[in-house]
Amino acid sequence: MPPITLAEAAADLAAGRTTAAALTEAALDRIADPAGEGGRAFLVVHADAARASAQAMDALRRAGRTPSPWAGIPISIKDLYDEAGQQTRGGSRALADVAPATATAPSVARLQRAGFVVLGRTNMVEFAFSGLGHNPHFGTPRSPWDRATGRLPGGSSSGAAVATADGMGFAGLGSDTGGSCRIPAALCGLVGWKPTAKRVPLTGTLPLSFSLDSLGPIARSVACCAVIDSLMAGEEAWSPGLPLPVAGLRLGVLQGYVTENWDAGVTTAFEAALEKLSAAGARVERLVVPELAEIPKANATGGFASSEAYAWHRGLIERQRDAYDQRILARILRGGQMSAADYIQLGQDRARIIAGFAARTAGFDAVVSSTCPLVPPAISEIEDEAEYGRINLLLLRNTSVGNFLDRCAISLPCHRAGEAPVGFQLMGEHGGDARLFAVAQAVEAALAA
Repeated sequence: MPPITLAEAAADLAAGRTTAAALTEAALDRIADPAGEGGRAFLVVHADAARASAQAMDALRRAGRTPSPWAGIPISIKDLYDEAGQQTRGGSRALADVAPATATAPSVARLQRAGFVVLGRTNMVEFAFSGLGHNPHFGTPRSPWDRATGRLPGGSSSGAAVATADGMGFAGLGSDTGGSCRIPAALCGLVGWKPTAKRVPLTGTLPLSFSLDSLGPIARSVACCAVIDSLMAGEEAWSPGLPLPVAGLRLGVLQGYVTENWDAGVTTAFEAALEKLSAAGARVERLVVPELAEIPKANATGGFASSEAYAWHRGLIERQRDAYDQRILARILRGGQMSAADYIQLGQDRARIIAGFAARTAGFDAVVSSTCPLVPPAISEIEDEAEYGRINLLLLRNTSVGNFLDRCAISLPCHRAGEAPVGFQLMGEHGGDARLFAVAQAVEAALAA
């Protein structure tokens, strides 16, 4: 059976059961398969460079000189990370003529130094400004669930999730400004990680909102995400410690704002997950946090994403307005209507809400909710303008809480095999990334039991 997780791939490489070249070739074959999603999931494929890197890692392994246990494992990167010699287009035709990057983003370079093989650049929502995963320029990758109908993959890291789900690499680097790693993970049955913002350097990436942006992976397990995250952050490579027991964990189940308008399938899967965790000994408590309802009020004048995106895009819009996805353009232009006073007030409101939320949740190991209130919607549903807006806001609602509060968060699959994918979201404290990984591993094991 082929390896599924990073740990399994590393063990097979170390034991000589496979090679970096074999893993890379298998991923490239899946990308090139005309019956698959590779043509929509990837915007650029580095086939020759990936093969050369894999062969180099195999040679180093034979010589006993591999830079890390992960050397030779193929991954993908989202089209907003800089790679020296490559264009960074952000999934847009507005940057079709942009000069190639002169340096590689530090977060990517750290993974390359560890020996990971970069397969190519994955598709995304234009300039990362939607949770749907839709891209009218380069096509929309399909969620692995119900391919016959054609379901949204979630965004904005759509290609990263679909590539990982379909075996086109063992992980995909994404970004998360309002849920862009966690939403596609939830809609594709994967694990998606959002670190505490700024823990992973944003240098060498296209910005959406410098107040909210964070960089993280989408992979097939919590441990996979932890390995990638630690390397991206420039920390000592993560290794699993003693398993954290589920019994005694205190989990606060958020109520109110994040529990509205759930699909029946989401409710069933989420409640079943809570019952499983409770049976395993976790202390599951329903939690009302008044500050949650204050977040949409604080964002009513436009929010950080629109205003900060407009500041970055306004010159490009003057030159390339017609090249934009007009739905994305409308969201960016809204930021031009926000006053300086509104922006300052938003920052003050955010600080107050963060402090209040932290005080109410300090005694919990994690606060939890569904990642998204919906199972993957059909792509055809968003052809209607009103439905595009409604579904986008719903998909972003629960995940964007973690970005506004500047906390780490993770989405785990909690649906039963064969059913529509549903994400179970855990949110930790600001800076509590290592602790949340330990909690998430315990929850993952309990849900799989």
